[in-house]
Amino acid sequence: MVAAWGAGANSTAMIVELVRRGEVPDMVLLAAMPEQPHTRALIPLFRDWMDAHGVPNAIVEYRVTHCKHWPPYNDLLEACLTNGTLPSIAFGMHSCSARHKISPQDKWVKAWPPAQHAWANGGKVVRLIGYDCSPRDGQRYAHREGHVSELYDYRYPLREWGWDRDDCDRCIAEAGLPLFPKSSCFFCTGMQISEVRALPREELRLIVLMEARAAPRLRTVEGLWRRSTRTRPGSMTAFIRQEGLLDPVEIDAIIAEAPADLLDFQRVAAAIPLAERPTMGDWLARFNAGFDSLAA
Repeated sequence: MVAAWGAGANSTAMIVELVRRGEVPDMVLLAAMPEQPHTRALIPLFRDWMDAHGVPNAIVEYRVTHCKHWPPYNDLLEACLTNGTLPSIAFGMHSCSARHKISPQDKWVKAWPPAQHAWANGGKVVRLIGYDCSPRDGQRYAHREGHVSELYDYRYPLREWGWDRDDCDRCIAEAGLPLFPKSSCFFCTGMQISEVRALPREELRLIVLMEARAAPRLRTVEGLWRRSTRTRPGSMTAFIRQEGLLDPVEIDAIIAEAPADLLDFQRVAAAIPLAERPTMGDWLARFNAGFDSLAA
């Protein structure tokens, strides 16, 4: 049994209750993503809980193997900056989850000896998914219901138990763990106004950078929030400016300078042998350090 842990309330409660019932998963996998700060703080805490309760767990990462013309990049943030685009969810699609969450978990399981043994003997790996009984998760479940795989059998424990989000929160509290809010990338289209307001400066800068890098190619959306509504603009950068979350001078400097600097970095990196090539992470460290020094 392999549990997919998204670091949110549902999948966390699923794992806690499975342990309580004596159905300890053989492995719990978390795909590394550019999570919101509160989720990043909770991940090591729950991994410690799993270690203490004998739950094997690992973090898996999406890794690009073909970088002929690009600096190496790994996560969704770096992929968007490299390719000058926004996450697919900003365009009404969901391939970012398939590529950056499901794909690295599949790759890890395929190299896992217990899974290889099961498949070699005609069996399947049981995959545990944390969809609850709420209407929203009911829609997600309906999309997956009946899916047949040669390698996996899918199980939805929260739905077996008739649990909704309140049940999940109660289970987590009874285990002595803090509340696990919604998990998402800090630049996700689903981010609420209050969540953007709560982001630290570093994440706000990266949002501005992502939208500025993608701007020349945007035709159907204004930015990460897609289109303006009565309560907010379609661009998170516009919201950050309106709310005064970053100094306007800093926002303007990022828009004017950072995308061009990034393109120069990519051109130089492409000429360096891959084994010695600097990564997108190297450039981001320089970007953050530069604006930290300006802010100081």
